[in-house]
Amino acid sequence: MCATTTSLIFEAMRQLITNIKQLCQVEHAGDPPRNRLAGKDMAILPSIANAWLLVENGRIHSFGEMSTLQEQQADEVINATGKFVMPAWCDSHTHLVFAAPRDEEFVDRIRGLSYEEIARRGGGILNSARKLNAMDESELYDQSLLRLHKVMAQGTGAIEIKSGYGLCLEGELKMLRVIRRLRENAGIPVKASFLAAHAYPVEYRDNKEGYIDLIINEMLPRVAAEGLADYMDVFCEQGFFGIPETERLLEAGWKHGLKPKIHANQLHHSGGVEVGVKHHALSVDHLECVGAEEIGALTGSTTMPTLLPGAAFFLGIQYQPARSIIDAGLPVCLATDYNPGSCPSGNVQLLLSIACTQLKMTPEEAINAVTINGAAAIELEQEMGTIKTGKRANLIITNPIPSLAYIPYDYGNNAVERLILGGSK
Repeated sequence: MCATTTSLIFEAMRQLITNIKQLCQVEHAGDPPRNRLAGKDMAILPSIANAWLLVENGRIHSFGEMSTLQEQQADEVINATGKFVMPAWCDSHTHLVFAAPRDEEFVDRIRGLSYEEIARRGGGILNSARKLNAMDESELYDQSLLRLHKVMAQGTGAIEIKSGYGLCLEGELKMLRVIRRLRENAGIPVKASFLAAHAYPVEYRDNKEGYIDLIINEMLPRVAAEGLADYMDVFCEQGFFGIPETERLLEAGWKHGLKPKIHANQLHHSGGVEVGVKHHALSVDHLECVGAEEIGALTGSTTMPTLLPGAAFFLGIQYQPARSIIDAGLPVCLATDYNPGSCPSGNVQLLLSIACTQLKMTPEEAINAVTINGAAAIELEQEMGTIKTGKRANLIITNPIPSLAYIPYDYGNNAVERLILGGSK
């Protein structure tokens, strides 16, 4: 499937995993529902030592301590001695569908150009748009499927993918069709976000109102009619889409049944967090520029703060204040932001390392942020994110490791030995 030592095990009728060193993120029958975790609860990762788990027809059937295991008939028995088992990662913010890397801009940044300066010169998102619109849809799909298999081999068992490199009707539809094909063929849940409001195309640089009208009156109706997207996203930022434009776009998305997800507060205190909360966004993502006002706006809301520290690392900008957000009693989700310009990595384990070392999140907080909270950020909390009877059995089996903390500690290396996929049912 891809060049990796990790195995991807697709659905068997009955799979029994035994001698698990630690079964992490468990939910027992009768426990209060855990749909998302916030504040001090993010430090808690319920686990069972020396455990077993039974998968039947792609679903978690039962689990417990090895001392409780009765004789079971199984099509496959997996001995997990010395290994951890946990829910697969839920990566709730990516731009995985793109035509080509932007390594030349990487060198420009080393030489001192900022992200915004590169964008003004026609680089950045506009660079990706030129390359994508020139690429055949079949080739775009093939390249994207390879990337998806690679991140799956690193433990990703559910993913959100955005459009936004088309910036025209046909380009955006092409991206969304590719995302739909990935959803149909990958074997994991794939959510799609419509992000035509990612940047203004060159031809609309002096007619921004015209581009917003194009999105609202031509693109959105086609996207909705063909059922190509789950969410409406906007890059709410200085130099991109301001508050009035963002509000119009989100309202138009709601009219077509697309819930909001927003790129907010990456480069400035842009007001994106407040507008996201106002319009009941599922999540506000990036949040490098967050202080007391933004935390106050999020308090009491259902909007998930989603941090993308991989982009801050790659761009060399300030990290998100994860500790302030968690200490205020809020939830935190982590996602990779996998894209060709500002974060060319979909490696969730590297993301965990950055979150622990730079955002000062504990390993338990970081893993909660990419399992239970990652699932909630793409409305999969009833299906994934915890080990619970009846949930989809998209599961990680690690290599033999000494502790949970070893996953972010051993940065740059793949701790995932096997990814069990419960199928697309």
